[in-house]
Amino acid sequence: MRVLAITILTLMLGLAGITTTVSATGDTIPDYAKWGIIAVKETQTKYNVDILDYKHIGRSSLSASESREQFKLWVRAKDGKQFAVYVHVDFNPNTQQLKKVQFSESDRR
Repeated sequence: MRVLAITILTLMLGLAGITTTVSATGDTIPDYAKWGIIAVKETQTKYNVDILDYKHIGRSSLSASESREQFKLWVRAKDGKQFAVYVHVDFNPNTQQLKKVQFSESDRR
């Protein structure tokens, strides 16, 4: 199941410039996919880790011009240590402009 999730996520990374498309099953890619791709890329860059699992927690509205997508990524460092990284991606929902990406770590699942 994780291999399937990672394969799907890899395919989504290839579609980084496309916000809505049709998959093989006829479903559309969710609105948060664009921000999930950013969360994955930024986590890989910041921590130099392999992504083992990915979960979209949800979206919250911070103000009329700022929303936040929240993700939990389970990662493995090069030394084998596994831990969770919670990623908050803040953006303007009207312009779709990225504002900031924040990280917090946890050793709990």
